[in-house]
Amino acid sequence: MSNGKNIEVDCLSCAVTSGLIEPEGGTVIETEYFHAHQDVAYPIKGLIILAAKRHIKCFDELTEEESSDYIRLLKRIRKAQRIALGIESVYYFYNEDTTHHFHTWMVPRYDWMYDFGRSVESVRPILLHARKQLSGEENVKEVLLAVAALTKELNENKG
Repeated sequence: MSNGKNIEVDCLSCAVTSGLIEPEGGTVIETEYFHAHQDVAYPIKGLIILAAKRHIKCFDELTEEESSDYIRLLKRIRKAQRIALGIESVYYFYNEDTTHHFHTWMVPRYDWMYDFGRSVESVRPILLHARKQLSGEENVKEVLLAVAALTKELNENKG
């Protein structure tokens, strides 16, 4: 975890979406089908995980209702990232060979990240840098303030 704690669970996404593990800063937004929270492993402001509540692996396993909810939430969260945090660019990732179930990473791009490159290949080094170099108290406070700002924006502007 970004706070240095190790957690042993069969599926981290199930543990978070069920409430067994509370992500730092809490839930950003939640619907019947999805749960969004600050990534628990990497302390980067606005790095949101949008996880299915149902334990599935692939995008094509989503029901029509889940698919609609997923797209609606991605758009709402992305808009909130722009409005509340000034995030201009985001990389989106989802992979099917994960040990967790279906979730999408919404990875914001900040100026400091371009030192690592401008392609998808830069993301892993950025994440590792964040875990090693940005886990200090000051950055964690900023991350938690960003979570609060996103949560507020999403709750005040439901459209």
